[in-house]
Amino acid sequence: MVTRLRLSTLALFLALAIAHTWPLATAPGRLSRNDNADTVLNEWILAWDVHQALHDPRHLFDANIFYPDADTLAYSEPLLVPAALGAPLVWLGAAPVLVYNVLAIAGLTLTGWAGCLLVARWTDDWAAGIVSGVILAFNAHTLTRLPHLQALHVEFLPLALLALDAVLDERVSWARAARQAALLALWVVLQGWTSYYALMLTLVALGVGSLVRVDTWLSRAKSVLPLLVAASLVGLVALLPVLLPYRALGQVRSLDEVAKYSAVWRDYLTTPARVHYDTWGRRWFGSTGLFPGATALALSLVALASARTWRSGRARMAIAFGVAGVALSFGPAMPAYAALYHWLPPLQGIRNAARFGYLGIVSLAILAGFGLAHLRSRWRQARWLSAATVAVVLAANLDAWSAPIEYVPADVVSPINAQLAGTKAIVAYFPFFTADRVFHNAPYLIESTAHWRPMLNGYSGFIPPSYGEHARALAHFPNEDAIAALRQAGVTHVFVHDKSLRDWTDNETADAVHHCAALRLVATDGDLSLYALVSTTRGS
Repeated sequence: MVTRLRLSTLALFLALAIAHTWPLATAPGRLSRNDNADTVLNEWILAWDVHQALHDPRHLFDANIFYPDADTLAYSEPLLVPAALGAPLVWLGAAPVLVYNVLAIAGLTLTGWAGCLLVARWTDDWAAGIVSGVILAFNAHTLTRLPHLQALHVEFLPLALLALDAVLDERVSWARAARQAALLALWVVLQGWTSYYALMLTLVALGVGSLVRVDTWLSRAKSVLPLLVAASLVGLVALLPVLLPYRALGQVRSLDEVAKYSAVWRDYLTTPARVHYDTWGRRWFGSTGLFPGATALALSLVALASARTWRSGRARMAIAFGVAGVALSFGPAMPAYAALYHWLPPLQGIRNAARFGYLGIVSLAILAGFGLAHLRSRWRQARWLSAATVAVVLAANLDAWSAPIEYVPADVVSPINAQLAGTKAIVAYFPFFTADRVFHNAPYLIESTAHWRPMLNGYSGFIPPSYGEHARALAHFPNEDAIAALRQAGVTHVFVHDKSLRDWTDNETADAVHHCAALRLVATDGDLSLYALVSTTRGS
């Protein structure tokens, strides 16, 4: 019976993920959010992870962007777990956009399902679990961040909470607690292999949640502490291969930078949901969606009004990490943030503090489940209970409903990119954009998946100083100084997008490419041309 319920709810959340992202499922190989450079970046990361894991896993983080810098995958999220899930599609020849879209739907499905399993276990009410899963997966935060795959794969956070609770549960035997401690380490590691941000959210939820379970700590300290210490050590060792490249990068986000990407109060009123945006939400809409939904708020109030909620260590955990997440989301505007920033070095790698606000949504999703379970227990004999429960599930979905979502057609990668596959070429794409316009490089990342050769271009969450130096040296391509800079950098081939180059510079500069003696035309496909750098002038 339990297995059937689990599979049924998995199917339900898959259907909901398709519905909330509609019409994406109708043409996942063509529709995209590639109008956002971050989507393209994540498509490239997924493809790189699969490619490099097969060809040279020891140098997984030495990605082909921003040549000659090393560990350039660490400039953004690793996405190792989603890449592993999407690997079969890559091996079958699926385009990066198709892999991304399938994984986006899968992420929402698994996150909602994991939330459902958590609350169903904690409340012994599958209807409550479904509502919690809906709120946790389909909300203003996730549906405004469809371009960010890491925000859609938070399925290991609920599972980690479930495992931690089992370790702390006084009714659980030591043997089962040990197994749950091992699972706790596994879930944390998998979340860390997916996203550094999601790892930090998970650690905050687990750490703050543990602090409010003092009663359990006092009664089971001798048996619980060794298990959690062992789980922490195992998890840390497993995370080191992913964390060390970030440590080596040494990228510390200043408090001033964090302040620019911190939440403001209006973010908690921001939602793309049609029922809210078209009525009152338009005037409050901001850059970060953190509105939890009216259904989540109403059911959470029911839970908070119940003495049973406050007696539950599980509910207190949710309340505690929800408050902590909302507080951290305001970044340096929260007085204690600066102190935590200096005391906790991992926090120094967080630029967008507003994302901690998602913990507030997770908290309310769990509390909403407690609230619904309380109401269903109170009126369990009522004839109208089933209909009312269905209405609540529908209301929770309506709270976030943003479909149909607008997508753009994904560009097709020109076949001439593949001519460099298997060669020792080093590549530059033109136009070569200035550092403040580096996001225009995103399409080059997808083009590079056809050859995987190192390239001077790149786009990511961090832009290395070397890129700015290259951009300045190549600003007047194809003049002599630019050609000399390309040779000095070791570039052997250049791809030129003629129309984009004309838009970025002028017709005279673009025409000069065709007459440059240092460039030998190799192939042309519509707007794109491939040139080889030659060491002698034409006709010599």
